[in-house]
Amino acid sequence: MVEEKNPVVEDVDEATNSMAISALIPLLITFILGTLCLQGFNLVFSDIGKDIGVSPAQASLITSLPSIVLGIVCFIYGSLGDFVSLRRLVTFGITILLIGSIGGFVLTMFLQPNLWVVVVARILQTAGEQVAGSSFLVVATKYLKNSLKAVFFGLYTAGYQLSASIGVFAAGWFTTMHWQYLFLIPAVTVFLLPILLQNLPEQNGSGEKVDVSGFVIFGLAVTFLTLAFSYESWWMVGVAVVLFAAFAVYINKAKNPFITPDFFRNVRWLKSVTLIACFFFLTYSVSPIFSAVAQGLYGLNSGQISNIIVWGYLTAVVTGVFSGAIMRIIGRDITLIIAALLMVIGFFGATFVVDKGIVPFAVLISFYYAGNGLIYSPVVSTVIDTLPKSESGRGVGLNDLILAVSASIGVAIIGRMLPGTEATHAEIVSATNHMLYICGGVAALGLIVFLLIRGAVDKQ
Repeated sequence: MVEEKNPVVEDVDEATNSMAISALIPLLITFILGTLCLQGFNLVFSDIGKDIGVSPAQASLITSLPSIVLGIVCFIYGSLGDFVSLRRLVTFGITILLIGSIGGFVLTMFLQPNLWVVVVARILQTAGEQVAGSSFLVVATKYLKNSLKAVFFGLYTAGYQLSASIGVFAAGWFTTMHWQYLFLIPAVTVFLLPILLQNLPEQNGSGEKVDVSGFVIFGLAVTFLTLAFSYESWWMVGVAVVLFAAFAVYINKAKNPFITPDFFRNVRWLKSVTLIACFFFLTYSVSPIFSAVAQGLYGLNSGQISNIIVWGYLTAVVTGVFSGAIMRIIGRDITLIIAALLMVIGFFGATFVVDKGIVPFAVLISFYYAGNGLIYSPVVSTVIDTLPKSESGRGVGLNDLILAVSASIGVAIIGRMLPGTEATHAEIVSATNHMLYICGGVAALGLIVFLLIRGAVDKQ
């Protein structure tokens, strides 16, 4: 039986902590602008399709393919944080971001727009901008004082929720502007590069040669798994399983794999990472549920729906910003329990008011958003604390990967349950309640899992 070991609690000196803070602020700004750009294209891809003369199914590639790339690079960037210089990593990412931004704008604004030009430019932007998010988490994990980690984890989730809320609120504005200008939103972050180069550490991680073969095998496995849930293709699941099996054989045989079998024998990490799978299973599902109710029962248009649901996102911004301070006052475990209870109350409470008016329904759904904003810091810090700093980059990468895959599975399941446009009032209420029961049950399962593993995970 594998012995459960808790890594030594490490802290950093004042100079390193100050350096980290100076780097984290511009990284957060870059992450927010990149996410805002992502939200903008998600909102207007159908309009872009009409503009360039392609079908809605083809136009959806503008969002689906970059989203697949996002899931892959989240893992790769986080893992590379254990091996290569963060300065080089961030320089590479922002360079790719700039190429996608300027290239996409010029080629679509001044030449005949083409679907694949837009898709490739968005893939480059997505691959580039995510370096900021992944590097933010690596810097916060490796170079911040332990007392500040939760604060910056909270700022990270608040930044995501803020950019999402701006995107939702500005939906109407995005549809009236020349969509080509969306390419330029994250390009301004190139002016932050000198600050990042000054404050990011030159030497990072082990400095060992990067295991290219391991990354390729694992990356292909993740690609097929993500594609399988995006396009509901079972043969792709089979390919992913074969590739993951090949990866398992590879890391047992390779001389210096980027991740060793011992990493997956860390029982505390395996237990704690189930919390990410449970609590973030719901990430992409709530907005479609809310929209279905608002349109089907109350006849609201997209603009009206945006103006209501934005308050849920702003609630998540507030709880995310203060999650670190809340954790310091009442503790990490209690914060996680409260956040989970808010999510459970929001979903089960909403079942009582689905047909009682859009305002009470929105208020109950906002309980979920409050819990969602609050829960990121305690969950991620719980998982990261089960790993030594030398493996924290790979931990960040796997956390992001599990979050993305779990959320994709969740929205695929919920998406099949959404009522159609011809559904009756009673059918919409029934379908919505079933979806809310599932979401509330998953949140409750996450809470139960935490209570069961709490002692083992927190064991010092």
